[in-house]
Amino acid sequence: MKQPFHIIQSTGVPLPLENVDTDQIIPARFLKATERDGFGEKLFYDWRFNPDGSPKDFVLNNPTYHGEILVAGKNFGCGSSREHAAWAIAGYGFRVVVSSFFADIHKQNELNNFVLPVVVSEDFLQSLFAAIQADPETLITVNLPEQTITNAANGRSEYFDINGYKKYCLIHALDDIDFLLKNQDKTIVWEERQAAR
Repeated sequence: MKQPFHIIQSTGVPLPLENVDTDQIIPARFLKATERDGFGEKLFYDWRFNPDGSPKDFVLNNPTYHGEILVAGKNFGCGSSREHAAWAIAGYGFRVVVSSFFADIHKQNELNNFVLPVVVSEDFLQSLFAAIQADPETLITVNLPEQTITNAANGRSEYFDINGYKKYCLIHALDDIDFLLKNQDKTIVWEERQAAR
């Protein structure tokens, strides 16, 4: 999961559904595990498979759609705060999720698991869905350093916001512990100065 994040250019997998909650992203019965491995195969499990394990007609089962970018409808990741939902998204291979609105806790969970949540306008989101429907090979470029997302079908770009600290961590493939360890010397110097006061 930890890999430097700069520019992702990929086709997109469309999920034009609003209010996709974390129980749909990863059903509750799979939450017993505490290790992150194996959650990718459970992503959207009840939408992907029948009770007997046979595949349903769902976008992740359609080889027409593929890529590292999930394009989802408004209010993605609502519901419970389970971090396992972000584990499943990352484990499946998505590095970016695009939506016009994310539930706050889920958005943070994605960032903490090296998945970039990109918030775009509703109009831009709908243009992405239309482009992918017209041509599933449409490329989407997400440029984290410049904080832009571009739809190659029409050349349209939008700027997206991201917390500066999280941007730094994604670009340098650092989680919170890595960041603290990288700055351990500065922390020690600060503590020594405080103790000397």
